[in-house]
Amino acid sequence: MTAGGALMVQGTTSDAGKSLLVTALCRWLARRGLRVAPFKPQNMALNSAVTVDGGEIGRAQAVQAQACGLAPHSDMNPVLLKPTTDRGAQVIVQGRAIGEQEARAYLDYKRVARRAVLESFARLRDAYEVVVVEGAGSPAEINLRAHDIANMGFAEAVDCPVVLIADIDRGGVFAHLVGTLALLSPSEQARIAGFVINRFRGDLALLEPGLRWLEGHTGKPVLGVLPYLHGLMLEAEDALPRALAAAGDERPFRVVVPALPRIANHTDLDPLRRLPEVEVDFVGPGRAPPPADLILLPGSKNVRADLAWLRAQGWEAAIHRHLRYRGRLIGICGGFQMLGERIHDPLGIEGPAGSSAGLGLLGLETTLAPEKQLRNVTGRLAFADVAVAGYEIHAGVTQGPALARPALALAHGPDGARSDDDQILGTYLHGLFDEAPACAALLAWAGRPGLAPTDTAAAREATFERLADLVAEHLDTTALLALLGLPPDRT
Repeated sequence: MTAGGALMVQGTTSDAGKSLLVTALCRWLARRGLRVAPFKPQNMALNSAVTVDGGEIGRAQAVQAQACGLAPHSDMNPVLLKPTTDRGAQVIVQGRAIGEQEARAYLDYKRVARRAVLESFARLRDAYEVVVVEGAGSPAEINLRAHDIANMGFAEAVDCPVVLIADIDRGGVFAHLVGTLALLSPSEQARIAGFVINRFRGDLALLEPGLRWLEGHTGKPVLGVLPYLHGLMLEAEDALPRALAAAGDERPFRVVVPALPRIANHTDLDPLRRLPEVEVDFVGPGRAPPPADLILLPGSKNVRADLAWLRAQGWEAAIHRHLRYRGRLIGICGGFQMLGERIHDPLGIEGPAGSSAGLGLLGLETTLAPEKQLRNVTGRLAFADVAVAGYEIHAGVTQGPALARPALALAHGPDGARSDDDQILGTYLHGLFDEAPACAALLAWAGRPGLAPTDTAAAREATFERLADLVAEHLDTTALLALLGLPPDRT
């Protein structure tokens, strides 16, 4: 089999639209009948997914795989960094955690990581006609250039063209593009095949003079201008989502979530955020916990440290007050562990070795262990005859009498716990709200019956189709196909 073509998308900044453009290209190419796969050499994110081969990758690459019609595989994101402190992260290589490393130590480890990146890419390139690659951050981060495996270092190693995307909604789009290009080496500059401008609002005719100047100044073509899109169902790579205002005259059902410093897989809340009757409020540091109908404690990559932050921010007292007034409380993964009586980390897996007192709301204790539990799961809510589906990613082993009253009945056994008064629910299941009937049942349990959540899979599929249409309408598809060595009339 002939090795497939590859195209890389790099951005002038984080959140410039790299993930969106890669997802769009993946679906557009798959819709043309091509066997296409996504790839991101190195990802730093706290939102992750379980792969078909039992590994762990960034959620953005899992979503991109779905856009291709594929099950996510660990080769699609061979290096995943999950920050545990400001200077250190858990390093996951080809789906498996190899341990915690400080930033300086990881620089030395990059030689090993580079081999894994190139091995995984070679396997994908041999198996698929096209590989669409996503960069990380910006290629102009000159302090990281010497050992780069995420941007131009990778593109140079595999000899693939690069499309550079910039976000015009931030302002300064021409400075971002020209400045990024100026900071690249001559060979890297030559590798930039063209520009894409993202999130444009307004009259395109007013932008045209700037586009022509850009092309004349750089000698690079503008491959297209993407409009600002609303209502997309794409999970965020890492940053917390912007708040969505609830619609209608009725007071929204308020879900309050502490924005933990190491919050993980906050995409669990996305199905709730899409409901106009529900307001999801991520509460950051320095802000008093507001009144809520439902408090949700999310996942965490450093549970004991985030629990200490929670206490310092006044959440423990706020949670007890919330429960006194018959409010409901859900903990997911790390949030579930916080609900127990003790959290033990004897090996220092997430920080200094030791134990911490939990919130004491459920009769259970958790001990962190070296081996993660990674699996995709299905089952049913224990208190309602509706299906759930999602995934588990956790290092904790939880035991205690509270588990005798589980929250879920999964295919492999019971999961989580519910309090005797039925106000508190804890679970290890990520994706708890993804199935529409389960989301409706959980909201009814929390005090807001009668809602009709949308089906997450259907909403995501509709987004993929919108993005493919976006490529066809707004980008120079003939040029894109040429970059991949494909004929323009391929159907």
